[in-house]
Amino acid sequence: MKDLIKPIIIFLLAKESAAVLRKYKPKIVAITGTVGKTSTKDAVYAALSEFEYARKSPKSFNSELGVPLTILDEPNPAGDLLGWVKVLMEGLLLIILPNHYPKWLVLEVGTDRPGDIAAVTKWLKPDVVIVTKLSKVPVHVENFPNPEDLVREKGNLVRALKPGGTLILNADDEMVMEYKNLTEERVVTFGTEGAYEIQYENSLPSGIKFEVEGQSIVLNGVLGRQNIQHIAAALAVIKMLGEDLGAAAKSFAEESPAPGRMRIVEGMNGSTIIDDTYNSSPVAVEEALNTLTSLPRENRRIAVLGDMLELGRYSVDEHRRLGKLARKSANMLVTVGPRSRAMESKYHFADSREAGKYLKDIIKEGDIVLVKGSQGMRMERVVEALMKNPKDKKKLLVRQDKEWENR
Repeated sequence: MKDLIKPIIIFLLAKESAAVLRKYKPKIVAITGTVGKTSTKDAVYAALSEFEYARKSPKSFNSELGVPLTILDEPNPAGDLLGWVKVLMEGLLLIILPNHYPKWLVLEVGTDRPGDIAAVTKWLKPDVVIVTKLSKVPVHVENFPNPEDLVREKGNLVRALKPGGTLILNADDEMVMEYKNLTEERVVTFGTEGAYEIQYENSLPSGIKFEVEGQSIVLNGVLGRQNIQHIAAALAVIKMLGEDLGAAAKSFAEESPAPGRMRIVEGMNGSTIIDDTYNSSPVAVEEALNTLTSLPRENRRIAVLGDMLELGRYSVDEHRRLGKLARKSANMLVTVGPRSRAMESKYHFADSREAGKYLKDIIKEGDIVLVKGSQGMRMERVVEALMKNPKDKKKLLVRQDKEWENR
């Protein structure tokens, strides 16, 4: 979209979305944080769908364009002007004609720069706000004067709560808990204090087992304590509504693991890949490395880390800090991209294709390979090079649609 047209489209989408919300009056769960928004959204949607007709943001539609497109149930036409005209026409029809509209909307709300969330909350007033996790050095911080300003921007979503609404906060995160001071509405917390078990199959990790609100839950095909937080947040919503926690808990076992979010992928030569390639930030890398550390010492643990983007002046220090942690967590550290040179790995590559080609020649039975990096680093290409069945890449990996093919 040309710069002159984009503000007009954003304005019209906001007006149409506000009109749709006034007409159909759905309940809204809005989710923010620096990590975990998409996985929490998926968990809340899975749980709510057991009881009500719900809709969630597709992919990570969390911007001034993405939020309205979710409300209107329309795709993103990107640079296709005629496509945007069609979206706006469909929005008008949704306002004018009757429609079987969802009772609940589960929305991600993110921010790339100052004012993003403030603009959306001029017309979006959630019934429930969930804050997942914050970071002292969050992604997109390069667009803000300092991390505190980014945290304040996300606080605008809390301030937008409807009267009688509920704020759900991650009690494991002291920074998140500060948001309780921004509202007089009901505050509910969730956390992950209990232990969890890593499940194994043929001595390789296959999933996790844990308990939340008295419900025993097994998630196959994923690793990481962060996945417990997403489900704890979802069950907090269900408990708040007074619905059956047992029915909600069963819904998680039926959900397929989200691509690129600590997903276990079968690797070549009897190896296991932990695919965390959706995106990256310091707090997310730290969580992933903690998971790698918890795995058996008898397996060779390899961390393949691409650049963390949009960290601005914090970039060198954060890459250096996490490089030290990675060398303690893994038997071998492989890095990709110019920023990750600060991690001081013996094995460094300019791009993900080069790294994948090198690793393909050295992977052996029993290896556990963590792959992570920011979107722009395309670290899913490393996973593709190492996976046992590359033909399954379109259903298992992130960024496999036409939009990404030529990037």
